[in-house]
Amino acid sequence: MTSPPSRAVRVGTHPAQEVAIKASKDAQLLLLQIQRLDSAITQLEHRRRTLPELGELQRLSVSADELEDALVAAETAVSDLETEQARAESDLEPVRERLTRNRKRIADGTVSDPKALSSLIQEVEHLEKRIHVLEDAELEVMESLEEAVSTGDRRRAERAVLTDRETGLLARRDEQLTALDTEMAACRDARAALVPQLPADLLALYTRVAASHSGVGAAELVQRRCTGCRLEINAADLRTFVAAPPDEVLRCEECSRILVRTDQSGL
Repeated sequence: MTSPPSRAVRVGTHPAQEVAIKASKDAQLLLLQIQRLDSAITQLEHRRRTLPELGELQRLSVSADELEDALVAAETAVSDLETEQARAESDLEPVRERLTRNRKRIADGTVSDPKALSSLIQEVEHLEKRIHVLEDAELEVMESLEEAVSTGDRRRAERAVLTDRETGLLARRDEQLTALDTEMAACRDARAALVPQLPADLLALYTRVAASHSGVGAAELVQRRCTGCRLEINAADLRTFVAAPPDEVLRCEECSRILVRTDQSGL
């Protein structure tokens, strides 16, 4: 007695060249349920990868890095200007002390020599000009320091706003991920319960076709149209489908997907 012909399907082979398999109408309808669950899982996975919050968090991270750099620059500027201001004050102090000392000598009459007194008066005038220059320079440093401090304060306020936004986005992201994961788990559980009820050869065919057709291995035939490729069945194939017994597994001649007949097929 010869063994029955193998039902193995060659991937990439045209449906007409493959060995036909048979499965009850209930099994084929069950396959549609599995396909719907697989499509739902695929859509949920896509939604999980493309949550708007993920993109916003990524953009926010870039902005936060840029802001942190700006804050470091502002704080560095403040530190440098504080050092410069201290140095300016240090430069002014001995000049002011010398000016005070010379003015006192002039005022108390301790310098009696006219030439020495004249020289002392000239030095006082020079010191007054020097102090004026140094004070102007210090004032510029103080103004720059005030601006740098203000900039640093603004950057810290902006960072606080970004932190608040990030906290809100993380909460929304986690909430949606939890909901999606729960929904996916329910779909996978439902699929796991259905798969053992499917004939092994039909499941193998479905798995192969789905792998090369973006996860869609089975499609419903609705009003003489394949819902997989959305193309209408031509007249010759339609006559073949009408004549096929209910347990024959049909294939779309255009996209090679398994075609499942229902009450909506229009045959």
